[in-house]
Amino acid sequence: MAVRRPLEGRRAFVTGGAKGIGAAVARRLADDGASVVIADVDKAEGERIAHDIGGRALALDVSDVQSVASTLSAEKPFAILVNNAGIDQHTFFTETTPADWQRLLAVNLLSVFACTHAILPAMQAANHGRIINVASEAARLGSKGGAIYAAAKGGVVAFTKSIARENARFAITANVIAPGPIRTPMLEAAVAAGGDKIRDAMTGSTLLRRLGEPDDVAAMVAFLASDAASYITGETIGVSGGMGIGA
Repeated sequence: MAVRRPLEGRRAFVTGGAKGIGAAVARRLADDGASVVIADVDKAEGERIAHDIGGRALALDVSDVQSVASTLSAEKPFAILVNNAGIDQHTFFTETTPADWQRLLAVNLLSVFACTHAILPAMQAANHGRIINVASEAARLGSKGGAIYAAAKGGVVAFTKSIARENARFAITANVIAPGPIRTPMLEAAVAAGGDKIRDAMTGSTLLRRLGEPDDVAAMVAFLASDAASYITGETIGVSGGMGIGA
C-alpha cells in the first residue's frame, strides 16, 4: 500500500525557485507530493528545476505587480505560497541611491505584496492556505552594509503578521522563515567580493559555527506547509544556526 505524501494534491507557488533556497524548496515540496509552479526571471534554470521535479516554470519578474496579477489570474488556485525571491546589495547606506532603494524594496517586499494579493483570494474561498515568506535574520538583527535589504525583510515580517491576523478566520496560516548565512549563490557572491573574512564573519555569527544549506530552509518550509503546522501562524522562525537567539 502506497504511503500518502503530506502535500499530495496541493498546488504550490514558489518565487525565486530557479536556484539556491528556492530550488531546494521546490524540490522538497515536490518530494512531499505538491504540484509545484516556479516563478523566476532565470527562465532556463527555472525550466531545468521544473523538469527535474515534474513541475512548471514561469518566466516572471515578481517585482512587476501588473505582470504578477496578469500571470496569476490565469492560474488555478494554490494551496501553498512561498515568497522566496530576493536580492541583496552590500553597500553602506550613505553610498546607496534612491534607485537602489526602489530596486531592493521591489524585489524583497513589493513582490511579496503582489504575489499574496494575487493568490490569497482563492485561499480564502477554499478556507485553507499556507503562506510562507522567506525573510532573513537581518530583519531582526539589522545588517551592516545591508540597511535597505534589512528594512525590506523587516517589512516582510510585519506584513506577514498582519496577514496572519486577517486570515485566521479562513484557516489560512502565514509565517516567516528567517534564514541566517545559507550556502547560496547570493552568499557566495558576497564572499567572492569580500574574501574569506566575510565567510569567517558569517560562520562566526552563528552558535553552530557553520553555514547552513538550502535544504535546511526547505525542510522548515515543508513543515509549515503541512497539516502538522496547522496551529502555527504569525511566527518568525529562525533557520540560522542560533544567530537570531534572543531576537
